[in-house]
Amino acid sequence: MKRTHILRIIFLFIGISFLSTGYAQEEHIARLELGKKKKKTFNSRDSSAVIYIDTLIMKDRSSLQFYGKKDVKLIVKHAEIGKGAFISGIGGQNNASDFDIDINLKKLGSLYIVARGQDAMNGTKTDPNGDGGKVNFKYDPNGIKPQTDNKKQANYVYIDVSAGGRAINPVSDLNQIYSRIATSAPGLRGMPQGQVYSGSPGREGKASIEPK
Repeated sequence: MKRTHILRIIFLFIGISFLSTGYAQEEHIARLELGKKKKKTFNSRDSSAVIYIDTLIMKDRSSLQFYGKKDVKLIVKHAEIGKGAFISGIGGQNNASDFDIDINLKKLGSLYIVARGQDAMNGTKTDPNGDGGKVNFKYDPNGIKPQTDNKKQANYVYIDVSAGGRAINPVSDLNQIYSRIATSAPGLRGMPQGQVYSGSPGREGKASIEPK
């Protein structure tokens, strides 16, 4: 009896651990239509997401935005996308999301995939400059073939996987640090977690666009 009770506790512990770490946000959407400048956010507590969309219609400058997602898998069977639409993702610690996108483009103005690292911003945030994401963009060859050369022409796709920290001005960043320290108690108490982060940028991500 005692042994059986112990085994039950072990299996319960394993089950709880699996539930807490083994699941991603998984969602199937039959039809998603976003009007001009409208957005759809995915911000559940799961660290990854698998999203299936049968029909996706994105008007000009509309967006899909993922927050707190380390990995995003997006499968779209039929997509009609206007001009200046974008898909973005931010994971944890200023790092961008990694994207695995499988899409059938039936109409395409211009689409931007934004998976760039965020800036550390000393004195404000508490993580170093973030890394860019890894983006695999696979399109159905039976649909539109995207081009990456001319953003003024139709069928344009651009993937931004730049590292965080590249746009920071070192002089203004140092001035902000000195100001926070000067107006705080002795030491580095004026800085988040008592830390000053290096101005070194994060790591550049990787991107690929190819037929599936």
